[in-house]
Amino acid sequence: MKIIDKYLLKSFLITFATVFVILFFIFILQSIWLFIAELAGKDLDFMTILKFIFFYSPIMVPLVLPLSILLASIMTFGSFAENYEFAAMKSGGISLGRAMRYLIVCTVLFSGIAFLFANSIIPEAQFRFINLRKTIVQTKPAMAIGEGQFSKIGTTTSIYVEKKSGENGSFLEGVTMHMKKGEFGSVTTVIKAKKGVLKSDESTNLLQLDLLDGNYYEDIQPKKFEERDKLPFAKSSFKKYTVTIDLAKLNTNANEGNDLVNTYNMLNMSELKYTIDSLQTTFNKDVASYSDNLDKNTESLSMVYNFPVGSSVVVPKKIKISDDILDLFPIHKKAMVLDVAKNNVNNTIFTLDGYKTDLEFKQNNINDHWVGYYDKILIAYSCLLMFFIGAPLGAIIRKGGLGLPIVFAVAIFITFNFANTFGKKLAGQDAIPPFIGVAAGALILTPFAILFTYRATKDMGLTIDLDWLLVPIKKMLTKRNTNSLPSENTTTNES
Repeated sequence: MKIIDKYLLKSFLITFATVFVILFFIFILQSIWLFIAELAGKDLDFMTILKFIFFYSPIMVPLVLPLSILLASIMTFGSFAENYEFAAMKSGGISLGRAMRYLIVCTVLFSGIAFLFANSIIPEAQFRFINLRKTIVQTKPAMAIGEGQFSKIGTTTSIYVEKKSGENGSFLEGVTMHMKKGEFGSVTTVIKAKKGVLKSDESTNLLQLDLLDGNYYEDIQPKKFEERDKLPFAKSSFKKYTVTIDLAKLNTNANEGNDLVNTYNMLNMSELKYTIDSLQTTFNKDVASYSDNLDKNTESLSMVYNFPVGSSVVVPKKIKISDDILDLFPIHKKAMVLDVAKNNVNNTIFTLDGYKTDLEFKQNNINDHWVGYYDKILIAYSCLLMFFIGAPLGAIIRKGGLGLPIVFAVAIFITFNFANTFGKKLAGQDAIPPFIGVAAGALILTPFAILFTYRATKDMGLTIDLDWLLVPIKKMLTKRNTNSLPSENTTTNES
């Protein structure tokens, strides 16, 4: 390795390390807000919070690493071009491709690290992260319920506690529970108790809450519309009332980062491939089973005429399309045939809707696993892609520092991340193939990476010369306008 290679590599690594640390810290702080309800006001010790952050932080590496490579490459090569260091290199016979040689090797190493994180470290970290959240609730269930605030249990129940006491805060005072009818409904049930006791068992996912000395209020929805204006309700008092809480629903919300933690993200590529094969086998069996069930349902029409299974109505050899098929049956059987046919069609449609919903759910689950499988490969490729965009782009724009490079880096990263997110959603809904959905951002930016690299190595600017396309069009338009003008020798005589 020559001195110039060491200088380039050192400049790039210093910039990369600085950018990576800053971005990683920003992304971690932003992500912690997704789980702030689980950390704030729960009397968690420092080590538990540190484990919480430590197990969650590897998820940020696939996001931060490509962005850091992009920004570091633009800043490094932009600074070299701005300070005419590249001009000095080129005068000494060192081209841009030669200057990028060892940096490409370094980027390939970063791609391997990104793949290692995605395939091994992130699945293990997410598994430990989920277990930590579960352990916190099982060993110290009161920590999942904040003091002096409403804590959500799933999407339909909220609980408020005035004061906690006792070992692990299991003894509650001033308990109020609000239960809604449906996720977007209004509160229909209110339970108030002077005291409560939380009980949990590590061998089960259920948490028991014993409410002592309280009242139960429930709004009643009458079936008759005219009675609803009376606002009837039911009220009762109790000495002890037991509520069972599912730990999986405790402190979970669809908008609080649960999309970042999925089952398929806890598996490596070999485990994902095995799971996908199992899911696909089950899916194929369900399709065959549903098809057989539909075939059996169509045999019910033959029961109207008391035919044995497998027999059929004798159909005349010559029958026109316009003929009524009911003419094949006796008059006293026609009404029965119509009723059975109508019921059979309705049942078939209802069954098909159920089969369709079930198969769509299973197919989407398979697609999600394929998305997780291809995503691990894309993470490694994205590091190389961002380098081959950032390095040539920095040499072309000839700007270093934190000004213009950040603008380009943010615009490119937003495009890449938005395309990937949108593509994964479509792939999960079976709208596009999973590979296309995962690689949407890469498919959009790869042509730009090739274009920037080509133009930078040929010492061409960022603007593209379109004269080869515009000049013939201009000549064609000029010739057409010339032909449309009247001749000077032409005169018009009016009488």
